[in-house]
Amino acid sequence: MKAYCIVYEHIDDPEMFETYRRQVMPTIEAHGGRFLVRGGTFTVLEGEMPFERIAMLEFPSRKAAEDWYNSPDYQRILPHRLNATRCQFILADGVS
Repeated sequence: MKAYCIVYEHIDDPEMFETYRRQVMPTIEAHGGRFLVRGGTFTVLEGEMPFERIAMLEFPSRKAAEDWYNSPDYQRILPHRLNATRCQFILADGVS
């Protein structure tokens, strides 16, 4: 079953975030992941949205997503994102 990482972000330090963004793709691809949404325009149809940016990644399985997040390569660059943004990061199972 596929798994999805959904990230809601407010970028406080664009320069530091760019450092993260330039390095993240190889770490995702190494675990079979890909972006479905990466920034771009969105419309809030209901409720409140306190974040300015959305990213959504798809992985072949929950294990692949967890292995990516916990991998040494991703953990090495993660502080750039954490220090550059205020965010909410969710891992959700897809439907079978």
